[in-house]
Amino acid sequence: MNYSVEKQKGAVKVDFTLTADEWKEALSQAYFATRGKYNIPGFRKGHAPRGVIESMYGKGVFFDDAFESGFRRAYGEVLDKETWIFPVDDPKVDLGDMDDEKFTFSATITVKPEFELGTYKGLEIPKAEVEVAASEVDAEVEHARMHASRIVEVTDRAIQKGDIVTLDYSGSVDGVKFEGGTAENQELEIGSNSFIPGFEDGMIGLKIGQTSDLHVKFPEDYHSKELAGKDAVFTVTVHAIKVKEMPELNDEFARDVSESETLADYKKSIEEKIRADKQRRADMDSENEMLKIISGNCEIDVPQCMIDKEVDYMLADFEMQLKQYYGGMSLKDYFKYTGLKELDFRRQRRESAISNVKIRLVLEKIIEAEKIEVADKELEEEVEKFVAHAKEHGREYDEHTLSHQRAYIKSDLLMAKVVDFLKANNKFVAKKDGGKSEESDKKPAQKKTSSTKKTTAKKPATAKSDKKDE
Repeated sequence: MNYSVEKQKGAVKVDFTLTADEWKEALSQAYFATRGKYNIPGFRKGHAPRGVIESMYGKGVFFDDAFESGFRRAYGEVLDKETWIFPVDDPKVDLGDMDDEKFTFSATITVKPEFELGTYKGLEIPKAEVEVAASEVDAEVEHARMHASRIVEVTDRAIQKGDIVTLDYSGSVDGVKFEGGTAENQELEIGSNSFIPGFEDGMIGLKIGQTSDLHVKFPEDYHSKELAGKDAVFTVTVHAIKVKEMPELNDEFARDVSESETLADYKKSIEEKIRADKQRRADMDSENEMLKIISGNCEIDVPQCMIDKEVDYMLADFEMQLKQYYGGMSLKDYFKYTGLKELDFRRQRRESAISNVKIRLVLEKIIEAEKIEVADKELEEEVEKFVAHAKEHGREYDEHTLSHQRAYIKSDLLMAKVVDFLKANNKFVAKKDGGKSEESDKKPAQKKTSSTKKTTAKKPATAKSDKKDE
């Protein structure tokens, strides 16, 4: 087999030439590989001579299988020899001439785009300054108080705002009861706005055992068209009044809900936690901003196929989140309920997909330029952690599967290393005091960005044949 390679914009064209003997051998192999699927009268299945099968099904009956296997071998051979070719999509195949002397065909391969790195070191990366307001700490303290509160019954007073009331109610419009308007022993927090406007306010002042009529009006936009805008009367009977008893804000409360000895220490620990959470988010935002700035310094013509594959990945990731957080909801159900179409989803995420691909391509090129590597010891330590974690969850991996995981783990480690390299070689500046800047600490990221997804490795692809008439 002979071949020649021609570089094109964003692609590589490979012209193949098989000799007549090589093509005959491919046809013969296709015959032996597929003859078992043909039923020929007078012959046991799989034992009919090649000529007989061709006479019944046509001379080209083995052509597709011969070409498919022949192309795979030839394509794989070229990729093994021409290691600089990195496909990002299946090749487009065109058939050429076939005669007694030779058989020619070509493959146009979309490859990773070529580009020059822009500035990626010595940059100033903006970073938001982290601040914690006293109101944020107070809100967390109140949340803890609510969680630590207890419900106690009240018998010596009328209903007040904030009470939890047990009641019966029966609603009617023009003297006729309506569906869903009657309940017994219903609990209602006064002031929660759980019922229609006027209902909860009308309960204020009622006492245990008292029955009263509440005159209310359904909102014009009420979900039930039959009731929307209608005047209604609810007859209510109060059975019980309860109230949330909140613990006092003191050192004892702090000891009950935390490991702090004093309320002051408890508030300080909350402030530190909020600050740490905000700092993590700020670090991630700054890291992502750094990657966007660096990739923005490069002119890259991203192939459409890479954009499409990235959106595919985003779709799959979104569906996984739907299943995890929304009771197994599928993408199909999501589009049905929201009225959104998949095409709209893809369009909305196109720019993000382009950004992700550009960042990944730039990081790969920086890894190459800076000769960033993963030591064998580092890799094996991470593989051991992966295996141990899998065993904890009842999963076992054979050596073949683990070899693929090893490649992914190595890719993740490389991406983490290059991000740490960039963070160490660029300045993160926080804006403060009317725009003055100060360099912030540069710490390795604890979480990888979505831009570090692996690039598909090279492998022989299924040929897309535009076969000419035989």
